[in-house]
Amino acid sequence: MKKSLVYIFLALASIIWGISFIMTKELFVSEPHITVFIILTFRLLLATAVTIPVLLITKRLEPIRKGDLKWFLLLALCEPFIYSICETSGVQLVSGSMASIIVATIPLFVPFGMALAYKEKIKGITLVGIVLSLIGLSVMLLFGGEGNLDTNPIGLAWLAGAVLIAVVFTIIIVKLVDHYRPITITAYQNLFGCLYFLPCMLLVDGSNLPLLSYSPKMIVLLLILGVFCSTLAYAFYNIGISHLGATSSCIFTNVIPVFSLIAAILIGQEQLTWSKPIGIVIVVIGVILAQLQPQHSSQNKSSCNDTSPTNNSSVQ
Repeated sequence: MKKSLVYIFLALASIIWGISFIMTKELFVSEPHITVFIILTFRLLLATAVTIPVLLITKRLEPIRKGDLKWFLLLALCEPFIYSICETSGVQLVSGSMASIIVATIPLFVPFGMALAYKEKIKGITLVGIVLSLIGLSVMLLFGGEGNLDTNPIGLAWLAGAVLIAVVFTIIIVKLVDHYRPITITAYQNLFGCLYFLPCMLLVDGSNLPLLSYSPKMIVLLLILGVFCSTLAYAFYNIGISHLGATSSCIFTNVIPVFSLIAAILIGQEQLTWSKPIGIVIVVIGVILAQLQPQHSSQNKSSCNDTSPTNNSSVQ
Protein backbone atom coordinates (compact mmCIF):
# COMPACT_ATOMS: atom_id res chain seq x y z
CA MET A 1 0.00 0.00 0.00
CA LYS A 2 1.27 3.45 -0.91
CA LYS A 3 2.42 5.51 2.06
CA SER A 4 0.26 8.44 0.95
CA LEU A 5 -2.83 6.22 1.14
CA VAL A 6 -1.82 5.06 4.63
CA TYR A 7 -1.55 8.71 5.69
CA ILE A 8 -5.04 9.35 4.32
CA PHE A 9 -6.44 6.42 6.30
CA LEU A 10 -4.79 7.67 9.51
CA ALA A 11 -6.07 11.20 8.93
CA LEU A 12 -9.61 9.86 8.37
CA ALA A 13 -9.38 7.86 11.60
CA SER A 14 -8.42 10.99 13.52
CA ILE A 15 -11.24 13.01 11.95
CA ILE A 16 -13.82 10.32 12.78
CA TRP A 17 -12.58 9.99 16.36
CA GLY A 18 -12.55 13.76 16.76
CA ILE A 19 -16.21 13.98 15.78
CA SER A 20 -17.10 10.96 17.94
CA PHE A 21 -16.52 12.95 21.14
CA ILE A 22 -19.14 15.46 20.07
CA MET A 23 -21.67 12.79 19.07
CA THR A 24 -21.21 10.98 22.39
CA LYS A 25 -21.74 14.25 24.25
CA GLU A 26 -24.89 14.86 22.19
CA LEU A 27 -26.27 11.47 23.25
CA PHE A 28 -25.83 12.35 26.92
CA VAL A 29 -27.52 15.70 26.36
CA SER A 30 -30.48 14.41 24.34
CA GLU A 31 -31.08 11.16 26.27
CA PRO A 32 -31.22 11.82 30.04
CA HIS A 33 -31.57 8.10 30.86
CA ILE A 34 -28.75 6.86 28.66
CA THR A 35 -25.61 5.59 30.39
CA VAL A 36 -21.99 4.84 29.54
CA PHE A 37 -22.63 1.09 29.41
CA ILE A 38 -25.73 1.48 27.21
CA ILE A 39 -23.92 3.67 24.68
CA LEU A 40 -20.90 1.40 24.46
CA THR A 41 -22.89 -1.86 24.33
CA PHE A 42 -25.22 -0.67 21.56
CA ARG A 43 -22.27 0.87 19.74
CA LEU A 44 -20.35 -2.43 19.68
CA LEU A 45 -23.44 -4.55 18.95
CA LEU A 46 -24.14 -2.44 15.87
CA ALA A 47 -20.48 -2.53 14.82
CA THR A 48 -20.36 -6.33 15.16
CA ALA A 49 -23.70 -6.80 13.40
CA VAL A 50 -22.29 -4.99 10.38
CA THR A 51 -18.67 -6.17 10.33
CA ILE A 52 -18.84 -9.92 11.05
CA PRO A 53 -21.49 -10.80 8.40
CA VAL A 54 -19.67 -8.76 5.74
CA LEU A 55 -16.35 -10.47 6.49
CA LEU A 56 -17.98 -13.92 6.53
CA ILE A 57 -19.73 -13.32 3.20
CA THR A 58 -16.54 -12.04 1.58
CA LYS A 59 -14.50 -14.81 3.27
CA ARG A 60 -12.08 -12.29 4.77
CA LEU A 61 -12.54 -13.17 8.44
CA GLU A 62 -9.32 -14.94 9.32
CA PRO A 63 -9.44 -17.60 12.05
CA ILE A 64 -7.53 -16.89 15.26
CA ARG A 65 -4.25 -18.76 15.24
CA LYS A 66 -3.16 -21.02 18.06
CA GLY A 67 -1.66 -18.98 20.88
CA ASP A 68 -3.22 -15.70 19.77
CA LEU A 69 -6.59 -15.93 21.54
CA LYS A 70 -5.12 -14.54 24.76
CA TRP A 71 -3.79 -11.50 22.89
CA PHE A 72 -7.16 -10.79 21.26
CA LEU A 73 -8.97 -11.15 24.60
CA LEU A 74 -6.45 -8.84 26.28
CA LEU A 75 -6.62 -6.39 23.36
CA ALA A 76 -10.43 -6.19 23.59
CA LEU A 77 -10.22 -5.86 27.37
CA CYS A 78 -8.05 -2.76 26.89
CA GLU A 79 -9.92 -1.40 23.86
CA PRO A 80 -12.83 -1.19 23.59
CA PHE A 81 -13.77 -2.31 27.14
CA ILE A 82 -11.68 -0.43 29.72
CA TYR A 83 -10.65 2.39 27.38
CA SER A 84 -14.21 3.10 26.26
CA ILE A 85 -15.51 3.13 29.83
CA CYS A 86 -12.82 5.64 30.82
CA GLU A 87 -13.22 7.79 27.72
CA THR A 88 -17.04 7.87 27.68
CA SER A 89 -17.22 8.51 31.43
CA GLY A 90 -14.83 11.41 30.93
CA VAL A 91 -16.87 12.83 28.05
CA GLN A 92 -19.94 12.70 30.29
CA LEU A 93 -18.24 15.03 32.79
CA VAL A 94 -16.21 17.38 30.58
CA SER A 95 -16.69 19.00 27.18
CA GLY A 96 -16.16 16.96 24.04
CA SER A 97 -13.32 19.12 22.78
CA MET A 98 -11.58 19.03 26.17
CA ALA A 99 -11.83 15.23 26.23
CA SER A 100 -10.29 15.05 22.77
CA ILE A 101 -7.37 17.21 23.91
CA ILE A 102 -6.58 14.87 26.80
CA VAL A 103 -6.78 11.86 24.47
CA ALA A 104 -4.46 13.64 22.02
CA THR A 105 -1.64 13.31 24.56
CA ILE A 106 -1.50 9.55 23.95
CA PRO A 107 1.46 9.89 21.53
CA LEU A 108 3.46 11.54 24.31
CA PHE A 109 3.31 8.43 26.44
CA VAL A 110 3.52 5.70 23.80
CA PRO A 111 7.36 6.02 23.62
CA PHE A 112 7.55 5.31 27.37
CA GLY A 113 5.40 2.23 26.94
CA MET A 114 7.50 1.02 24.03
CA ALA A 115 10.65 1.65 26.06
CA LEU A 116 9.35 -0.47 28.93
CA ALA A 117 8.06 -3.26 26.71
CA TYR A 118 10.62 -3.36 23.91
CA LYS A 119 13.62 -1.46 25.36
CA GLU A 120 13.34 1.43 22.91
CA LYS A 121 15.33 4.53 23.88
CA ILE A 122 13.53 7.78 24.73
CA LYS A 123 15.05 10.87 23.15
CA GLY A 124 15.52 14.18 24.99
CA ILE A 125 13.25 16.01 22.55
CA THR A 126 10.45 13.66 23.63
CA LEU A 127 10.68 15.05 27.16
CA VAL A 128 10.65 18.60 25.77
CA GLY A 129 7.49 17.80 23.83
CA ILE A 130 5.79 16.36 26.92
CA VAL A 131 6.51 19.47 28.99
CA LEU A 132 5.30 21.76 26.20
CA SER A 133 2.09 19.79 25.75
CA LEU A 134 1.39 19.84 29.48
CA ILE A 135 1.71 23.64 29.32
CA GLY A 136 -0.84 23.69 26.51
CA LEU A 137 -3.23 21.52 28.53
CA SER A 138 -2.80 23.86 31.49
CA VAL A 139 -3.88 26.79 29.32
CA MET A 140 -6.99 24.86 28.28
CA LEU A 141 -7.83 23.76 31.82
CA LEU A 142 -7.23 27.04 33.61
CA PHE A 143 -8.82 29.34 31.06
CA GLY A 144 -11.39 27.12 29.36
CA GLY A 145 -14.29 29.32 30.36
CA GLU A 146 -14.02 32.92 31.52
CA GLY A 147 -10.69 32.59 33.24
CA ASN A 148 -11.86 29.89 35.66
CA LEU A 149 -11.09 26.22 36.02
CA ASP A 150 -14.22 24.84 34.40
CA THR A 151 -13.22 21.19 34.06
CA ASN A 152 -14.42 18.38 36.33
CA PRO A 153 -11.37 16.71 37.98
CA ILE A 154 -13.14 13.33 38.06
CA GLY A 155 -13.68 13.61 34.33
CA LEU A 156 -9.98 14.34 33.87
CA ALA A 157 -9.11 11.28 35.97
CA TRP A 158 -11.28 9.05 33.74
CA LEU A 159 -9.59 10.46 30.63
CA ALA A 160 -6.13 9.99 32.14
CA GLY A 161 -7.04 6.34 32.64
CA ALA A 162 -8.05 6.16 28.97
CA VAL A 163 -4.63 7.48 27.96
CA LEU A 164 -2.87 4.85 30.07
CA ILE A 165 -4.97 2.03 28.63
CA ALA A 166 -4.35 3.30 25.09
CA VAL A 167 -0.60 2.91 25.66
CA VAL A 168 -1.10 -0.69 26.85
CA PHE A 169 -3.31 -1.32 23.80
CA THR A 170 -0.55 -0.08 21.49
CA ILE A 171 1.98 -2.40 23.12
CA ILE A 172 -0.35 -5.38 22.62
CA ILE A 173 -1.48 -4.68 19.07
CA VAL A 174 2.04 -4.73 17.62
CA LYS A 175 1.96 -8.46 18.39
CA LEU A 176 -0.92 -8.97 15.95
CA VAL A 177 -0.65 -6.52 13.05
CA ASP A 178 1.87 -8.63 11.12
CA HIS A 179 -0.36 -11.71 11.14
CA TYR A 180 -3.92 -10.47 10.60
CA ARG A 181 -5.68 -8.00 8.35
CA PRO A 182 -6.49 -4.74 10.17
CA ILE A 183 -10.23 -5.25 9.60
CA THR A 184 -9.97 -8.75 11.13
CA ILE A 185 -8.35 -7.35 14.27
CA THR A 186 -11.06 -4.69 14.48
CA ALA A 187 -13.85 -7.26 14.04
CA TYR A 188 -12.54 -9.46 16.86
CA GLN A 189 -12.04 -6.38 19.05
CA ASN A 190 -15.70 -5.47 18.66
CA LEU A 191 -16.93 -9.06 19.06
CA PHE A 192 -15.03 -9.72 22.28
CA GLY A 193 -15.86 -6.21 23.44
CA CYS A 194 -19.56 -7.11 23.15
CA LEU A 195 -18.98 -10.17 25.33
CA TYR A 196 -17.44 -7.92 27.99
CA PHE A 197 -20.01 -5.14 27.79
CA LEU A 198 -23.36 -6.92 27.37
CA PRO A 199 -23.57 -8.61 30.81
CA CYS A 200 -22.27 -5.47 32.52
CA MET A 201 -24.88 -3.31 30.81
CA LEU A 202 -27.77 -5.66 31.62
CA LEU A 203 -26.67 -6.00 35.24
CA VAL A 204 -25.94 -2.33 35.95
CA ASP A 205 -28.20 -0.36 33.60
CA GLY A 206 -30.81 -2.83 32.32
CA SER A 207 -33.60 -0.92 34.09
CA ASN A 208 -32.79 2.18 32.02
CA LEU A 209 -33.49 0.52 28.68
CA PRO A 210 -37.30 1.04 28.74
CA LEU A 211 -36.76 4.73 29.58
CA LEU A 212 -34.87 5.56 26.40
CA SER A 213 -36.64 7.36 23.56
CA TYR A 214 -35.19 5.24 20.73
CA SER A 215 -35.67 8.31 18.56
CA PRO A 216 -34.24 8.50 15.02
CA LYS A 217 -31.58 10.87 16.35
CA MET A 218 -30.48 8.38 19.01
CA ILE A 219 -30.38 5.48 16.54
CA VAL A 220 -28.44 7.46 13.93
CA LEU A 221 -25.87 8.64 16.47
CA LEU A 222 -25.34 5.09 17.74
CA LEU A 223 -25.05 3.76 14.18
CA ILE A 224 -22.43 6.36 13.33
CA LEU A 225 -20.50 5.62 16.52
CA GLY A 226 -20.66 1.87 15.89
CA VAL A 227 -19.97 1.66 12.16
CA PHE A 228 -17.63 4.62 11.68
CA CYS A 229 -15.95 5.17 15.06
CA SER A 230 -15.72 1.60 16.37
CA THR A 231 -15.12 -0.09 13.02
CA LEU A 232 -13.78 2.08 10.20
CA ALA A 233 -11.63 4.36 12.36
CA TYR A 234 -10.01 1.44 14.19
CA ALA A 235 -9.47 -0.41 10.90
CA PHE A 236 -7.81 2.68 9.40
CA TYR A 237 -5.64 3.10 12.51
CA ASN A 238 -4.63 -0.58 12.48
CA ILE A 239 -3.63 -0.20 8.82
CA GLY A 240 -1.35 2.65 9.87
CA ILE A 241 0.27 0.61 12.63
CA SER A 242 0.84 -2.33 10.27
CA HIS A 243 2.61 -0.10 7.71
CA LEU A 244 4.24 2.69 9.73
CA GLY A 245 4.60 1.25 13.23
CA ALA A 246 2.91 2.29 16.47
CA THR A 247 4.87 5.44 17.29
CA SER A 248 4.54 7.03 13.84
CA SER A 249 0.82 6.23 13.61
CA CYS A 250 0.13 7.87 16.96
CA ILE A 251 1.22 11.23 15.52
CA PHE A 252 -2.03 11.46 13.61
CA THR A 253 -4.09 11.61 16.80
CA ASN A 254 -2.71 15.14 17.17
CA VAL A 255 -5.47 16.51 14.95
CA ILE A 256 -8.32 14.93 16.96
CA PRO A 257 -8.85 18.04 19.17
CA VAL A 258 -8.96 20.32 16.14
CA PHE A 259 -11.87 18.48 14.55
CA SER A 260 -13.64 18.03 17.89
CA LEU A 261 -13.48 21.75 18.58
CA ILE A 262 -14.62 22.67 15.06
CA ALA A 263 -17.56 20.25 15.24
CA ALA A 264 -18.57 21.43 18.72
CA ILE A 265 -18.55 25.08 17.63
CA LEU A 266 -20.47 24.37 14.42
CA ILE A 267 -23.34 22.64 16.24
CA GLY A 268 -23.38 25.23 19.03
CA GLN A 269 -22.23 22.79 21.72
CA GLU A 270 -19.33 25.06 22.71
CA GLN A 271 -18.15 28.63 22.28
CA LEU A 272 -14.78 29.63 20.90
CA THR A 273 -12.66 31.27 23.61
CA TRP A 274 -9.14 32.60 23.18
CA SER A 275 -7.60 29.84 25.31
CA LYS A 276 -8.88 26.89 23.26
CA PRO A 277 -7.08 27.49 19.95
CA ILE A 278 -3.94 28.65 21.78
CA GLY A 279 -3.96 25.58 24.01
CA ILE A 280 -4.56 23.26 21.06
CA VAL A 281 -1.67 24.77 19.10
CA ILE A 282 0.71 24.37 22.05
CA VAL A 283 -0.40 20.77 22.65
CA VAL A 284 -0.02 19.85 18.98
CA ILE A 285 3.43 21.46 18.75
CA GLY A 286 4.51 19.58 21.86
CA VAL A 287 3.27 16.24 20.55
CA ILE A 288 4.96 16.80 17.19
CA LEU A 289 8.23 17.68 18.92
CA ALA A 290 7.95 14.52 20.99
CA GLN A 291 7.84 12.49 17.76
CA LEU A 292 10.83 14.23 16.09
CA GLN A 293 13.30 11.40 16.58
CA PRO A 294 15.09 9.07 14.17
CA GLN A 295 12.94 6.14 13.15
CA HIS A 296 15.40 3.29 13.02
CA SER A 297 14.44 0.36 10.90
CA SER A 298 15.37 -1.98 13.75
CA GLN A 299 12.91 -0.16 15.99
CA ASN A 300 9.99 -0.81 13.67
CA LYS A 301 11.15 -4.35 13.23
CA SER A 302 11.19 -5.00 16.96
CA SER A 303 7.76 -3.41 17.29
CA CYS A 304 6.03 -5.36 14.56
CA ASN A 305 8.01 -8.56 14.06
CA ASP A 306 10.20 -9.58 16.97
CA THR A 307 7.23 -9.37 19.34
CA SER A 308 5.13 -11.65 17.16
CA PRO A 309 2.92 -14.04 19.10
CA THR A 310 4.35 -16.88 17.05
CA ASN A 311 7.41 -16.65 19.26
CA ASN A 312 5.17 -17.65 22.17
CA SER A 313 2.83 -20.02 20.35
CA SER A 314 3.35 -22.73 22.96
CA VAL A 315 1.45 -20.64 25.49
CA GLN A 316 -2.34 -20.71 25.01
